[in-house]
Amino acid sequence: MERIWLKQYPEGIAAEIDLREYTSLADLFRRSAERYADHVAFVSLGQELSYRNLDVLSKRMAAYLVKELGLYQGDRIALMIPNLLQYPVAVFAALRAGLTVVNIDPLCTQRELRYQLKDSGCRCVVALEDCARKLSNVVGDTDVETVILTQLADLLGIKRKTAVNFKHKWISSRVPTYQLKKSVCFSKTLRKSKSLYADPIIQPEDLALIQYTSGTEGVPKGVMLSHRNLIANTMQSASWASIDLRLGEETVVSALPLCHIFGFAATLLFPIKIGARNLLIADGRDCEIIVKLLEKYEFSMLVGVSTYFRELVRTEGFEALDFGELKLSLSGGMPVHPSVVKDWSQVTGTPIIECYGMTETSPAVTINPLHILKYNGTVGLPLPSTEVSIRDLSGNELGIDTPGELWVKGPQVMEGYWRQADATRQVMDKEGWFRTGDVAVISELGYLKVIDRIRDIVNVSGFVVYPSEVERLVLSLDSVKDAAVVAAPDDRSGEAVKLFVVPANPLEHDEEGILGFCRSKLSGYKCPKHIEFVERIPRLKSGRLLRRELRKTTYFGT
Repeated sequence: MERIWLKQYPEGIAAEIDLREYTSLADLFRRSAERYADHVAFVSLGQELSYRNLDVLSKRMAAYLVKELGLYQGDRIALMIPNLLQYPVAVFAALRAGLTVVNIDPLCTQRELRYQLKDSGCRCVVALEDCARKLSNVVGDTDVETVILTQLADLLGIKRKTAVNFKHKWISSRVPTYQLKKSVCFSKTLRKSKSLYADPIIQPEDLALIQYTSGTEGVPKGVMLSHRNLIANTMQSASWASIDLRLGEETVVSALPLCHIFGFAATLLFPIKIGARNLLIADGRDCEIIVKLLEKYEFSMLVGVSTYFRELVRTEGFEALDFGELKLSLSGGMPVHPSVVKDWSQVTGTPIIECYGMTETSPAVTINPLHILKYNGTVGLPLPSTEVSIRDLSGNELGIDTPGELWVKGPQVMEGYWRQADATRQVMDKEGWFRTGDVAVISELGYLKVIDRIRDIVNVSGFVVYPSEVERLVLSLDSVKDAAVVAAPDDRSGEAVKLFVVPANPLEHDEEGILGFCRSKLSGYKCPKHIEFVERIPRLKSGRLLRRELRKTTYFGT
């Protein structure tokens, strides 16, 4: 496909990035640490950590991992840490030691933890002490040799550390006791090493990260992302923002979990690249805590998903914040409803900028220009050095405004799935094109609109129904808090539209009102044939819908 989108690039944005600038993420980090040494890198629980101190601590920990634990370049190390200062210390220690990071959500289930540790072959885990019980039940079934445990306030000052850890222990006192034979205190890994240590030589193609997919449609797959993949996406993002954001002067609010790919890329690697100050929020679901934090700091960049922006703008005290420095409100992971964009813009004076990506693309593929003033309903333009193509099921390229599967090619596309060669071949061709599994259209100007996942399409008597179209319509009703659509079996039409609704008022189930509204706005075959009112729609923390869980109740009644 001709790169028609390049004509819409903001002035000054190059069509290509130069991947020769950095050899590895460790190289990128070291250079930022040197350039912004005296700048604040991260803030957590009131404690600041400079780029200089982050460099020192991460190097000490890297030395411990290699010299004391005997980890070799290429070994896997799992991180189970929320958004605390310990996370950037541990991740850059691992990366500069040449290890491959495996991000694991601290809130994952025991089953999920066991699978990811076994599948990745991790030799070491760095985790918040709250995860110790869960770890003690699974590490015996894995290759894990050492567990490094950190307490909530390990990197805070003496007074604050004592107070925070005491309060946290009191809150966590009901957690069952645990036994971990090979555990080490996080603070021990930060002591100055007596052994000489030098960071190893890391090649761009070396694996930096194994990031497991959410497993929304089955068993999670480990996505192999190289240093080159992640450097490319970081540079693509930095290039796109170069006109609007200033090096060494921005403050990023990190409410997304850093253990998720969107948070890892947009609120960890990108801020490090531009020398930003990063406000870490351990629990991004607590909007009241976020508002209290933002009362104390000027901030210029917020990153989240649609539900995050919706809840935050409704939180008491948010309207009174100073938005004078806010330059970028970035949303990804799920479509943003127009009503959320409207409310956000009215309160903050800035639009929500939508982007699109996947774990397999490190993650960003497209983004809207940062200076747009009006919501356009698209996920923007392909990033520099990125190609997109809309194909039919046979792989033939389709034209403008014609729905088809989105294919992506670029330096940010993954190396493949960990130990799953067949699964890799199913989604990647020999020319480097990645099949996303998403239905999309591209406009004559090059703007991309993602419609739905191919597997989520409802086929009603041969007519295609995109769940997102029905969901967006229903969500515009004041009586609806959340909604989701799946296919339900139907004797006459093969499949029918089933709508799950979370009512704004739990006591009011206005089925006729919702159906009547749909009939007035949609073709007959698109209208829900079944409506089920529920207390909640199953979603990941990223906001992504777990349709698989809804299908279970639809087909099996469980």
